Amino acid sequence: MSERDQLLVLRDALRAFAAERDWERFHTPKNLAMALAGEAGEVIEHFQWLSADESANLSEARRAEVALELADVLLYLVRLADVLDIDLGEAAQRKLALNAGRYPADKARGRSDKYDKL
Repeated sequence: MSERDQLLVLRDALRAFAAERDWERFHTPKNLAMALAGEAGEVIEHFQWLSADESANLSEARRAEVALELADVLLYLVRLADVLDIDLGEAAQRKLALNAGRYPADKARGRSDKYDKL
């Protein structure tokens, strides 16, 4: 199954999940964006006081916790895109192409500068 198809399956599953619980009225763009930000914060909590090396070498238990938090972020992101009628796969491809133009490999390789500073 392609990544695009996986996103569509996930989108449809989230639609059904919300409908079964009569949650559509709560799934406004504002509420979903706020929930998305909250879940991203929960991801950050796992890394807050770790060194770069520690953050790259999580224990299996911590890694499993982070995986669930990342899943929450993805679920809210997919649901928000659906409510706003945004094709997330297409938007991501457009953004990747835009970034490729902003960060040409010959200028950006090995640098972390913003595109306007290259």
